[in-house]
Amino acid sequence: DFPILAQTVHGKPLIYFDNAASTQKPRAVIEAQRHYYEHDNANIHRAVHTLSQRATHGYEQARETVRKFINARDAAECIFTRGTTDSINLIASCLGRSRLSTGDEVLLSELEHHSNIVPWQLAAQATGSKVIATPINNAGEILIDEFTKRLSLKTKAVSISWVSNALGSINPIAEMIRLTRRHAPNAVFVVDAAQWIAHGVTDVLLLDCDFLVFSGHKLYGPTGVGVLYGKRAVLDALPPYQGGGDMIETVSFEKTTYAALPNKFEAGTPNIAGVIGLAAAIDYVQSIGLADIAAYEHDLLQYATARINEVPTIRVIGTAASKAGVISFLLDGVAALDIGVKLDEAGIAVRTGHHCCMPLMKRLGVEGTVRASFAFYNTKQEVDALVEILKWIAKNHKPAAAAPPACAMASPQMINAISFAPRSAESPKAAADALAEDIALFDDAAGRSQFVIDLGDRLPKSFGQLKAISQRLPGCMSEVYVIGRAKPGSTNVLEFAADANADIVRGLIAIMQRLFSGQRADDVRAFDVEAFFRRIGLDQFITTQRRNGLGSLVAKLRQLATDIATKEV
Repeated sequence: DFPILAQTVHGKPLIYFDNAASTQKPRAVIEAQRHYYEHDNANIHRAVHTLSQRATHGYEQARETVRKFINARDAAECIFTRGTTDSINLIASCLGRSRLSTGDEVLLSELEHHSNIVPWQLAAQATGSKVIATPINNAGEILIDEFTKRLSLKTKAVSISWVSNALGSINPIAEMIRLTRRHAPNAVFVVDAAQWIAHGVTDVLLLDCDFLVFSGHKLYGPTGVGVLYGKRAVLDALPPYQGGGDMIETVSFEKTTYAALPNKFEAGTPNIAGVIGLAAAIDYVQSIGLADIAAYEHDLLQYATARINEVPTIRVIGTAASKAGVISFLLDGVAALDIGVKLDEAGIAVRTGHHCCMPLMKRLGVEGTVRASFAFYNTKQEVDALVEILKWIAKNHKPAAAAPPACAMASPQMINAISFAPRSAESPKAAADALAEDIALFDDAAGRSQFVIDLGDRLPKSFGQLKAISQRLPGCMSEVYVIGRAKPGSTNVLEFAADANADIVRGLIAIMQRLFSGQRADDVRAFDVEAFFRRIGLDQFITTQRRNGLGSLVAKLRQLATDIATKEV
Protein backbone atom coordinates (compact mmCIF):
# COMPACT_ATOMS: atom_id res chain seq x y z
CA ASP A 1 0.00 0.00 0.00
CA PHE A 2 2.98 2.34 0.48
CA PRO A 3 4.86 2.87 -2.81
CA ILE A 4 7.80 4.72 -1.24
CA LEU A 5 8.76 1.71 0.87
CA ALA A 6 9.63 -0.36 -2.20
CA GLN A 7 12.77 1.68 -2.96
CA THR A 8 16.40 1.14 -2.03
CA VAL A 9 18.65 3.68 -0.32
CA HIS A 10 22.39 3.39 -0.90
CA GLY A 11 21.66 0.03 -2.50
CA LYS A 12 19.84 -1.29 0.57
CA PRO A 13 16.08 -1.82 1.02
CA LEU A 14 14.61 1.22 2.74
CA ILE A 15 13.79 0.73 6.41
CA TYR A 16 11.84 3.73 7.60
CA PHE A 17 12.01 4.30 11.36
CA ASP A 18 11.29 8.05 11.40
CA ASN A 19 7.53 7.79 11.77
CA ALA A 20 7.30 10.12 14.77
CA ALA A 21 8.48 12.89 12.44
CA SER A 22 6.27 11.98 9.49
CA THR A 23 4.57 8.81 8.32
CA GLN A 24 4.57 7.56 4.74
CA LYS A 25 1.49 7.85 2.54
CA PRO A 26 -0.64 4.97 1.25
CA ARG A 27 -1.83 4.88 -2.34
CA ALA A 28 -5.33 5.76 -1.19
CA VAL A 29 -4.11 9.16 0.03
CA ILE A 30 -1.97 9.81 -3.03
CA GLU A 31 -4.85 8.89 -5.33
CA ALA A 32 -7.37 11.03 -3.43
CA GLN A 33 -5.22 14.12 -3.90
CA ARG A 34 -4.48 13.28 -7.53
CA HIS A 35 -8.19 12.81 -8.23
CA TYR A 36 -8.98 16.19 -6.73
CA TYR A 37 -6.40 17.98 -8.85
CA GLU A 38 -7.38 16.10 -12.03
CA HIS A 39 -11.16 16.38 -11.65
CA ASP A 40 -12.36 18.84 -8.99
CA ASN A 41 -9.71 21.54 -8.58
CA ALA A 42 -11.46 24.81 -7.69
CA ASN A 43 -11.85 27.10 -4.71
CA ILE A 44 -14.48 26.29 -2.11
CA HIS A 45 -17.45 28.13 -0.58
CA ARG A 46 -17.28 30.83 -3.25
CA ALA A 47 -18.87 29.80 -6.53
CA VAL A 48 -21.89 28.03 -7.99
CA HIS A 49 -20.07 26.27 -10.81
CA THR A 50 -19.77 22.50 -10.76
CA LEU A 51 -16.07 22.21 -9.91
CA SER A 52 -16.43 24.53 -6.93
CA GLN A 53 -19.44 22.59 -5.72
CA ARG A 54 -17.54 19.31 -5.98
CA ALA A 55 -14.52 20.75 -4.17
CA THR A 56 -16.71 22.22 -1.43
CA HIS A 57 -18.53 18.91 -1.00
CA GLY A 58 -15.25 16.98 -0.71
CA TYR A 59 -13.85 19.50 1.77
CA GLU A 60 -16.91 19.48 4.02
CA GLN A 61 -17.27 15.72 3.78
CA ALA A 62 -13.71 15.53 5.07
CA ARG A 63 -14.75 17.64 8.05
CA GLU A 64 -17.50 15.15 8.81
CA THR A 65 -14.98 12.32 8.50
CA VAL A 66 -12.82 14.04 11.10
CA ARG A 67 -15.81 14.60 13.38
CA LYS A 68 -16.66 10.92 13.41
CA PHE A 69 -13.01 9.94 13.80
CA ILE A 70 -12.58 11.88 17.04
CA ASN A 71 -16.27 11.66 18.12
CA ALA A 72 -16.94 15.40 18.22
CA ARG A 73 -20.55 16.53 18.66
CA ASP A 74 -20.51 18.94 15.75
CA ALA A 75 -18.43 19.07 12.56
CA ALA A 76 -18.19 22.85 13.01
CA GLU A 77 -16.01 22.19 16.07
CA CYS A 78 -13.35 20.73 13.76
CA ILE A 79 -11.16 23.49 12.33
CA PHE A 80 -8.69 22.75 9.53
CA THR A 81 -5.23 24.23 10.09
CA ARG A 82 -1.74 23.73 8.70
CA GLY A 83 -0.91 21.23 11.44
CA THR A 84 -0.35 20.84 15.17
CA THR A 85 2.03 23.79 15.38
CA ASP A 86 -0.44 26.07 13.61
CA SER A 87 -3.27 24.84 15.83
CA ILE A 88 -1.41 25.53 19.08
CA ASN A 89 -0.35 28.95 17.83
CA LEU A 90 -3.99 29.70 17.07
CA ILE A 91 -5.12 28.67 20.55
CA ALA A 92 -2.32 30.46 22.38
CA SER A 93 -2.69 33.65 20.37
CA CYS A 94 -6.46 33.81 20.73
CA LEU A 95 -6.38 33.00 24.45
CA GLY A 96 -3.70 35.65 24.86
CA ARG A 97 -6.04 38.24 23.38
CA SER A 98 -9.12 37.15 25.29
CA ARG A 99 -8.34 35.19 28.43
CA LEU A 100 -4.77 35.58 29.72
CA SER A 101 -3.64 38.53 31.82
CA THR A 102 -0.95 39.49 34.30
CA GLY A 103 -0.48 36.86 36.99
CA ASP A 104 -2.21 34.06 35.10
CA GLU A 105 -0.40 30.78 34.54
CA VAL A 106 -0.13 28.32 31.65
CA LEU A 107 0.87 24.82 32.74
CA LEU A 108 2.93 22.59 30.45
CA SER A 109 5.20 19.59 31.11
CA GLU A 110 8.91 18.97 30.73
CA LEU A 111 8.10 16.52 27.92
CA GLU A 112 6.74 19.11 25.50
CA HIS A 113 7.75 19.73 21.91
CA HIS A 114 8.87 23.28 21.14
CA SER A 115 5.58 23.85 19.31
CA ASN A 116 3.80 23.39 22.64
CA ILE A 117 6.18 25.74 24.46
CA VAL A 118 7.10 28.70 22.27
CA PRO A 119 3.54 29.78 21.30
CA TRP A 120 2.63 29.93 24.99
CA GLN A 121 5.77 31.92 25.77
CA LEU A 122 4.81 34.42 23.08
CA ALA A 123 1.34 34.73 24.59
CA ALA A 124 2.82 35.12 28.08
CA GLN A 125 5.19 37.86 26.93
CA ALA A 126 2.28 39.76 25.43
CA THR A 127 0.01 39.43 28.47
CA GLY A 128 2.23 39.30 31.54
CA SER A 129 1.17 35.75 32.28
CA LYS A 130 3.61 33.00 33.15
CA VAL A 131 4.49 29.63 31.63
CA ILE A 132 5.38 26.90 34.13
CA ALA A 133 6.33 23.27 33.57
CA THR A 134 5.40 20.28 35.65
CA PRO A 135 8.31 17.86 36.18
CA ILE A 136 8.96 14.32 35.03
CA ASN A 137 10.90 11.44 36.56
CA ASN A 138 14.03 9.90 35.04
CA ALA A 139 11.93 7.38 33.11
CA GLY A 140 10.17 10.19 31.27
CA GLU A 141 6.86 10.05 33.14
CA ILE A 142 4.91 13.06 34.38
CA LEU A 143 4.78 13.13 38.17
CA ILE A 144 1.04 13.40 38.77
CA ASP A 145 1.39 14.62 42.36
CA GLU A 146 3.61 17.45 41.17
CA PHE A 147 1.20 18.23 38.35
CA THR A 148 -1.67 18.50 40.82
CA LYS A 149 0.34 20.83 43.07
CA ARG A 150 0.82 23.26 40.18
CA LEU A 151 -2.88 23.55 39.41
CA SER A 152 -4.61 26.55 40.97
CA LEU A 153 -7.13 29.31 40.36
CA LYS A 154 -4.31 31.17 38.55
CA THR A 155 -4.08 28.38 35.96
CA LYS A 156 -5.87 29.55 32.82
CA ALA A 157 -4.59 26.95 30.35
CA VAL A 158 -3.05 23.49 30.55
CA SER A 159 -1.45 22.11 27.39
CA ILE A 160 -0.02 18.59 27.46
CA SER A 161 1.12 16.11 24.81
CA TRP A 162 -0.72 12.80 24.91
CA VAL A 163 2.44 11.03 23.75
CA SER A 164 6.01 12.36 23.93
CA ASN A 165 7.52 12.64 20.47
CA ALA A 166 11.05 12.23 21.86
CA LEU A 167 10.53 9.34 24.30
CA GLY A 168 7.20 7.75 23.42
CA SER A 169 5.84 8.19 26.98
CA ILE A 170 2.04 7.94 27.01
CA ASN A 171 0.67 10.45 29.48
CA PRO A 172 -2.47 9.76 31.57
CA ILE A 173 -4.30 12.52 29.77
CA ALA A 174 -7.82 11.65 30.93
CA GLU A 175 -6.74 11.70 34.57
CA MET A 176 -4.92 15.00 34.05
CA ILE A 177 -8.05 16.56 32.58
CA ARG A 178 -10.12 15.38 35.57
CA LEU A 179 -7.56 16.83 37.98
CA THR A 180 -7.57 20.13 36.09
CA ARG A 181 -11.35 20.38 36.30
CA ARG A 182 -11.15 19.85 40.06
CA HIS A 183 -8.15 22.03 40.98
CA ALA A 184 -8.08 24.65 38.20
CA PRO A 185 -11.70 25.30 37.25
CA ASN A 186 -10.77 28.45 35.29
CA ALA A 187 -8.44 26.56 32.94
CA VAL A 188 -8.96 25.23 29.46
CA PHE A 189 -7.22 21.95 28.66
CA VAL A 190 -5.37 21.50 25.36
CA VAL A 191 -4.38 18.00 24.23
CA ASP A 192 -1.48 17.77 21.77
CA ALA A 193 -2.45 14.51 20.07
CA ALA A 194 0.09 14.69 17.24
CA GLN A 195 1.90 11.52 18.36
CA TRP A 196 -1.22 9.72 19.55
CA ILE A 197 -3.66 10.15 16.71
CA ALA A 198 -2.40 7.30 14.50
CA HIS A 199 -1.86 4.84 17.34
CA GLY A 200 -5.08 4.67 19.34
CA VAL A 201 -8.74 5.61 19.53
CA THR A 202 -9.54 9.28 20.16
CA ASP A 203 -12.85 10.30 21.78
CA VAL A 204 -13.00 13.99 22.64
CA LEU A 205 -16.35 13.63 24.39
CA LEU A 206 -15.02 10.90 26.65
CA LEU A 207 -11.89 12.91 27.40
CA ASP A 208 -13.84 16.13 28.00
CA CYS A 209 -10.91 18.21 26.69
CA ASP A 210 -11.48 21.78 25.56
CA PHE A 211 -9.12 21.49 22.62
CA LEU A 212 -7.39 18.63 20.82
CA VAL A 213 -4.93 19.12 17.96
CA PHE A 214 -3.16 16.87 15.49
CA SER A 215 -1.35 16.84 12.14
CA GLY A 216 -2.24 14.95 8.98
CA HIS A 217 1.32 13.94 8.15
CA LYS A 218 1.62 11.85 11.32
CA LEU A 219 -1.61 10.04 10.41
CA TYR A 220 -0.45 8.73 7.00
CA GLY A 221 -1.93 11.88 5.45
CA PRO A 222 -0.48 14.90 3.64
CA THR A 223 1.83 17.51 5.06
CA GLY A 224 0.57 21.04 5.64
CA VAL A 225 -2.82 20.08 7.01
CA GLY A 226 -4.08 19.47 10.53
CA VAL A 227 -7.06 19.69 12.82
CA LEU A 228 -7.98 21.83 15.79
CA TYR A 229 -10.95 20.46 17.70
CA GLY A 230 -12.52 22.83 20.20
CA LYS A 231 -15.72 22.84 22.20
CA ARG A 232 -18.21 25.12 20.48
CA ALA A 233 -18.69 27.38 23.49
CA VAL A 234 -14.94 27.86 23.90
CA LEU A 235 -14.38 28.52 20.19
CA ASP A 236 -17.29 30.96 20.05
CA ALA A 237 -15.74 32.95 22.90
CA LEU A 238 -12.39 33.34 21.15
CA PRO A 239 -11.58 36.22 18.79
CA PRO A 240 -10.56 35.33 15.20
CA TYR A 241 -6.96 34.28 14.68
CA GLN A 242 -6.40 35.74 11.20
CA GLY A 243 -8.40 37.97 8.92
CA GLY A 244 -9.19 37.39 5.27
CA GLY A 245 -11.58 35.76 2.90
CA ASP A 246 -14.16 33.22 4.06
CA MET A 247 -13.90 34.12 7.76
CA ILE A 248 -16.19 37.16 7.52
CA GLU A 249 -19.90 37.78 7.57
CA THR A 250 -19.89 41.43 6.51
CA VAL A 251 -17.06 43.89 5.87
CA SER A 252 -17.09 47.67 5.75
CA PHE A 253 -14.43 50.23 6.54
CA GLU A 254 -16.37 51.04 9.67
CA LYS A 255 -16.93 47.53 11.01
CA THR A 256 -16.46 43.85 10.20
CA THR A 257 -18.53 41.00 11.54
CA TYR A 258 -17.26 37.45 11.52
CA ALA A 259 -18.56 34.20 10.14
CA ALA A 260 -19.83 31.41 12.34
CA LEU A 261 -17.80 28.29 13.09
CA PRO A 262 -15.82 26.76 11.49
CA ASN A 263 -15.21 29.51 8.90
CA LYS A 264 -14.32 32.03 11.60
CA PHE A 265 -10.94 30.32 12.00
CA GLU A 266 -10.27 29.36 8.37
CA ALA A 267 -9.20 32.58 6.69
CA GLY A 268 -8.14 32.40 3.05
CA THR A 269 -7.97 29.51 0.62
CA PRO A 270 -7.22 26.35 2.60
CA ASN A 271 -5.21 23.28 1.67
CA ILE A 272 -8.20 21.69 -0.05
CA ALA A 273 -6.33 18.75 -1.54
CA GLY A 274 -4.60 18.17 1.80
CA VAL A 275 -7.91 18.08 3.65
CA ILE A 276 -9.30 15.58 1.15
CA GLY A 277 -6.11 13.53 1.49
CA LEU A 278 -6.46 13.62 5.28
CA ALA A 279 -9.97 12.18 5.03
CA ALA A 280 -8.61 9.41 2.81
CA ALA A 281 -5.92 8.69 5.41
CA ILE A 282 -8.52 8.44 8.17
CA ASP A 283 -10.60 6.06 6.05
CA TYR A 284 -7.49 3.99 5.36
CA VAL A 285 -6.48 3.71 9.01
CA GLN A 286 -10.01 2.82 10.04
CA SER A 287 -10.17 0.13 7.37
CA ILE A 288 -7.26 -1.58 9.14
CA GLY A 289 -8.56 -0.84 12.62
CA LEU A 290 -6.89 1.28 15.27
CA ALA A 291 -7.18 -1.51 17.83
CA ASP A 292 -5.30 -3.88 15.50
CA ILE A 293 -2.70 -1.19 14.77
CA ALA A 294 -2.19 -0.54 18.48
CA ALA A 295 -1.78 -4.24 19.27
CA TYR A 296 0.70 -4.80 16.43
CA GLU A 297 2.79 -1.76 17.31
CA HIS A 298 2.84 -2.69 21.00
CA ASP A 299 4.17 -6.14 20.14
CA LEU A 300 6.76 -4.61 17.81
CA LEU A 301 7.87 -2.15 20.49
CA GLN A 302 8.34 -4.93 23.05
CA TYR A 303 10.36 -6.95 20.56
CA ALA A 304 12.47 -3.94 19.55
CA THR A 305 13.13 -2.95 23.16
CA ALA A 306 14.38 -6.44 24.02
CA ARG A 307 16.54 -6.66 20.92
CA ILE A 308 18.04 -3.18 21.14
CA ASN A 309 19.14 -3.83 24.71
CA GLU A 310 21.41 -6.55 23.31
CA VAL A 311 23.64 -3.87 21.78
CA PRO A 312 26.81 -3.32 23.85
CA THR A 313 27.10 0.10 25.56
CA ILE A 314 23.59 1.14 24.51
CA ARG A 315 21.56 3.38 26.80
CA VAL A 316 17.83 3.70 26.23
CA ILE A 317 16.56 7.18 27.07
CA GLY A 318 12.95 7.10 28.23
CA THR A 319 11.71 3.96 29.94
CA ALA A 320 8.14 4.88 30.87
CA ALA A 321 5.88 1.98 31.83
CA SER A 322 3.39 3.09 29.19
CA LYS A 323 4.97 3.85 25.83
CA ALA A 324 4.09 4.25 22.17
CA GLY A 325 6.36 2.88 19.44
CA VAL A 326 9.40 5.06 20.09
CA ILE A 327 12.87 4.08 21.30
CA SER A 328 15.38 6.85 21.96
CA PHE A 329 18.92 5.75 22.69
CA LEU A 330 22.63 6.56 22.77
CA LEU A 331 25.76 4.49 22.32
CA ASP A 332 28.59 5.29 24.73
CA GLY A 333 31.33 7.23 22.99
CA VAL A 334 29.50 7.54 19.67
CA ALA A 335 27.91 10.82 18.58
CA ALA A 336 24.23 10.55 17.69
CA LEU A 337 24.95 12.25 14.35
CA ASP A 338 27.45 9.56 13.43
CA ILE A 339 25.00 6.81 14.31
CA GLY A 340 22.41 8.43 12.05
CA VAL A 341 24.88 8.66 9.16
CA LYS A 342 25.96 5.02 9.52
CA LEU A 343 22.37 3.81 9.69
CA ASP A 344 21.49 5.84 6.60
CA GLU A 345 24.32 4.13 4.73
CA ALA A 346 22.56 0.86 5.57
CA GLY A 347 19.24 2.20 4.25
CA ILE A 348 17.79 2.79 7.73
CA ALA A 349 16.10 6.13 8.38
CA VAL A 350 16.09 7.34 12.00
CA ARG A 351 16.06 10.78 13.58
CA THR A 352 18.98 12.24 15.55
CA GLY A 353 19.18 15.38 17.65
CA HIS A 354 17.06 17.03 20.31
CA HIS A 355 13.77 16.30 18.47
CA CYS A 356 12.55 19.86 19.10
CA CYS A 357 12.61 19.11 22.83
CA MET A 358 15.61 21.04 24.16
CA PRO A 359 14.20 21.52 27.69
CA LEU A 360 13.54 17.77 27.90
CA MET A 361 17.06 16.91 26.74
CA LYS A 362 18.49 19.30 29.34
CA ARG A 363 16.35 17.66 32.04
CA LEU A 364 17.65 14.23 31.02
CA GLY A 365 21.26 15.41 30.87
CA VAL A 366 21.84 14.68 27.18
CA GLU A 367 22.31 16.85 24.10
CA GLY A 368 20.12 14.64 21.96
CA THR A 369 19.39 11.04 21.09
CA VAL A 370 18.94 8.65 18.21
CA ARG A 371 15.23 7.93 17.82
CA ALA A 372 13.70 4.93 16.10
CA SER A 373 9.92 5.29 15.81
CA PHE A 374 7.61 2.62 14.46
CA ALA A 375 4.50 2.30 12.35
CA PHE A 376 2.34 -0.68 11.47
CA TYR A 377 4.23 -1.19 8.20
CA ASN A 378 7.46 -1.88 10.10
CA THR A 379 8.50 -5.47 10.85
CA LYS A 380 10.55 -7.48 13.30
CA GLN A 381 12.97 -8.28 10.46
CA GLU A 382 13.59 -4.55 10.06
CA VAL A 383 14.24 -4.26 13.79
CA ASP A 384 16.76 -7.10 13.48
CA ALA A 385 18.56 -5.19 10.72
CA LEU A 386 18.71 -2.08 12.91
CA VAL A 387 20.15 -4.03 15.83
CA GLU A 388 22.84 -5.68 13.70
CA ILE A 389 24.08 -2.34 12.37
CA LEU A 390 24.09 -0.88 15.88
CA LYS A 391 26.15 -3.82 17.11
CA TRP A 392 28.59 -3.21 14.28
CA ILE A 393 28.85 0.49 15.14
CA ALA A 394 29.40 -0.26 18.83
CA LYS A 395 32.16 -2.73 17.97
CA ASN A 396 33.99 -0.69 15.33
CA HIS A 397 33.71 2.91 16.48
CA LYS A 398 36.95 4.48 17.64
CA PRO A 399 36.20 6.86 20.51
CA ALA A 400 37.80 10.27 20.71
CA ALA A 401 40.86 10.55 22.93
CA ALA A 402 40.07 11.16 26.57
CA ALA A 403 40.62 14.69 27.76
CA PRO A 404 43.39 15.42 30.27
CA PRO A 405 42.33 17.14 33.48
CA ALA A 406 40.81 20.52 32.75
CA CYS A 407 42.83 23.61 33.64
CA ALA A 408 41.53 26.99 34.65
CA MET A 409 43.84 28.54 32.04
CA ALA A 410 45.65 26.85 29.20
CA SER A 411 49.42 27.01 29.53
CA PRO A 412 51.65 27.94 26.56
CA GLN A 413 52.92 24.38 26.55
CA MET A 414 49.40 22.99 26.20
CA ILE A 415 48.59 25.37 23.37
CA ASN A 416 51.85 24.60 21.58
CA ALA A 417 51.03 20.90 21.74
CA ILE A 418 47.95 21.54 19.59
CA SER A 419 48.27 21.13 15.83
CA PHE A 420 47.11 24.37 14.17
CA ALA A 421 46.13 24.02 10.54
CA PRO A 422 48.44 25.79 8.05
CA ARG A 423 47.22 27.93 5.16
CA SER A 424 45.79 25.77 2.36
CA ALA A 425 45.73 28.44 -0.37
CA GLU A 426 46.75 32.03 -1.07
CA SER A 427 43.41 33.40 0.09
CA PRO A 428 40.02 32.24 1.37
CA LYS A 429 38.69 32.71 -2.18
CA ALA A 430 41.37 30.45 -3.65
CA ALA A 431 40.67 27.84 -0.97
CA ALA A 432 36.95 28.10 -1.67
CA ASP A 433 37.49 27.62 -5.42
CA ALA A 434 39.54 24.46 -4.80
CA LEU A 435 36.95 23.07 -2.39
CA ALA A 436 34.11 23.83 -4.78
CA GLU A 437 35.93 21.95 -7.57
CA ASP A 438 36.38 18.91 -5.34
CA ILE A 439 32.76 18.91 -4.18
CA ALA A 440 31.48 19.36 -7.73
CA LEU A 441 32.85 15.90 -8.56
CA PHE A 442 29.96 14.43 -6.54
CA ASP A 443 26.47 14.80 -7.96
CA ASP A 444 24.51 13.37 -5.03
CA ALA A 445 24.12 14.12 -1.34
CA ALA A 446 25.57 10.76 -0.26
CA GLY A 447 28.77 11.32 -2.19
CA ARG A 448 29.18 14.83 -0.84
CA SER A 449 28.54 13.68 2.71
CA GLN A 450 31.19 10.98 2.33
CA PHE A 451 33.62 13.56 0.93
CA VAL A 452 33.06 15.71 4.02
CA ILE A 453 33.55 12.71 6.33
CA ASP A 454 36.77 11.80 4.51
CA LEU A 455 38.06 15.34 5.07
CA GLY A 456 37.33 14.90 8.75
CA ASP A 457 39.26 11.64 8.85
CA ARG A 458 42.40 13.63 7.97
CA LEU A 459 41.79 16.18 10.71
CA PRO A 460 44.33 15.89 13.58
CA LYS A 461 42.72 14.16 16.54
CA SER A 462 42.89 16.74 19.31
CA PHE A 463 39.42 16.42 20.83
CA GLY A 464 40.63 15.53 24.32
CA GLN A 465 43.29 18.25 24.40
CA LEU A 466 40.92 20.94 23.15
CA LYS A 467 38.19 19.89 25.57
CA ALA A 468 40.61 20.38 28.46
CA ILE A 469 41.63 23.92 27.51
CA SER A 470 38.56 25.47 25.88
CA GLN A 471 34.83 25.91 26.34
CA ARG A 472 32.35 23.90 24.33
CA LEU A 473 31.06 25.82 21.31
CA PRO A 474 27.38 26.66 21.94
CA GLY A 475 24.70 25.92 19.36
CA CYS A 476 26.14 22.61 18.13
CA MET A 477 24.40 19.26 18.50
CA SER A 478 27.74 17.49 18.94
CA GLU A 479 30.60 18.53 21.22
CA VAL A 480 32.81 21.04 19.41
CA TYR A 481 35.88 22.76 20.86
CA VAL A 482 37.82 25.59 19.21
CA ILE A 483 40.89 27.66 20.04
CA GLY A 484 42.46 30.36 17.92
CA ARG A 485 45.50 32.59 17.95
CA ALA A 486 47.50 35.04 15.90
CA LYS A 487 50.08 33.02 14.00
CA PRO A 488 53.43 33.22 15.82
CA GLY A 489 55.63 35.82 14.14
CA SER A 490 52.68 37.58 12.49
CA THR A 491 50.30 40.31 13.58
CA ASN A 492 47.24 39.73 11.41
CA VAL A 493 47.03 36.02 10.58
CA LEU A 494 44.46 33.71 12.15
CA GLU A 495 45.32 30.15 13.06
CA PHE A 496 42.80 27.88 14.70
CA ALA A 497 42.37 24.30 15.81
CA ALA A 498 39.05 22.57 16.36
CA ASP A 499 37.68 19.10 16.88
CA ALA A 500 34.36 17.37 17.56
CA ASN A 501 33.05 14.02 18.70
CA ALA A 502 31.04 13.48 15.49
CA ASP A 503 32.69 12.43 12.22
CA ILE A 504 30.48 14.53 9.95
CA VAL A 505 31.14 17.62 12.09
CA ARG A 506 34.89 16.97 11.97
CA GLY A 507 34.53 17.12 8.20
CA LEU A 508 32.82 20.51 8.40
CA ILE A 509 35.62 21.71 10.67
CA ALA A 510 38.14 20.56 8.06
CA ILE A 511 36.33 22.65 5.43
CA MET A 512 36.51 25.72 7.66
CA GLN A 513 40.20 25.13 8.32
CA ARG A 514 40.90 25.01 4.60
CA LEU A 515 39.06 28.27 4.15
CA PHE A 516 40.36 30.28 7.07
CA SER A 517 43.25 28.87 9.09
CA GLY A 518 46.51 30.61 8.20
CA GLN A 519 44.69 33.46 6.40
CA ARG A 520 44.85 37.16 7.13
CA ALA A 521 42.29 38.12 9.72
CA ASP A 522 40.95 40.91 7.53
CA ASP A 523 40.40 38.42 4.66
CA VAL A 524 38.57 36.05 7.00
CA ARG A 525 36.26 38.84 8.11
CA ALA A 526 35.60 39.98 4.53
CA PHE A 527 34.97 36.55 2.99
CA ASP A 528 31.30 35.82 2.22
CA VAL A 529 31.11 32.33 3.68
CA GLU A 530 27.32 32.18 3.29
CA ALA A 531 27.70 32.68 -0.46
CA PHE A 532 30.25 29.85 -0.48
CA PHE A 533 27.82 27.55 1.33
CA ARG A 534 25.17 28.33 -1.27
CA ARG A 535 27.69 27.77 -4.05
CA ILE A 536 28.48 24.23 -2.92
CA GLY A 537 24.84 23.43 -2.09
CA LEU A 538 25.56 22.87 1.57
CA ASP A 539 21.87 22.71 2.52
CA GLN A 540 21.43 19.75 0.21
CA PHE A 541 23.70 17.44 2.15
CA ILE A 542 23.72 18.55 5.77
CA THR A 543 20.77 18.87 8.12
CA THR A 544 19.47 22.14 9.53
CA GLN A 545 20.84 21.22 12.95
CA ARG A 546 24.35 20.67 11.56
CA ARG A 547 23.95 23.88 9.57
CA ASN A 548 23.12 25.78 12.76
CA GLY A 549 26.19 24.32 14.46
CA LEU A 550 28.32 25.34 11.51
CA GLY A 551 26.91 28.85 11.87
CA SER A 552 28.15 28.88 15.47
CA LEU A 553 31.63 27.88 14.28
CA VAL A 554 31.61 30.62 11.63
CA ALA A 555 30.60 33.19 14.24
CA LYS A 556 33.40 32.02 16.53
CA LEU A 557 36.01 32.29 13.77
CA ARG A 558 34.82 35.74 12.76
CA GLN A 559 35.09 36.84 16.39
CA LEU A 560 38.63 35.43 16.62
CA ALA A 561 39.57 37.24 13.40
CA THR A 562 38.09 40.47 14.74
CA ASP A 563 40.03 40.10 17.99
CA ILE A 564 43.26 39.54 16.06
CA ALA A 565 42.61 42.46 13.75
CA THR A 566 42.00 44.71 16.77
CA LYS A 567 45.04 43.26 18.59
CA GLU A 568 43.03 41.64 21.37
CA VAL A 569 44.47 38.12 20.86
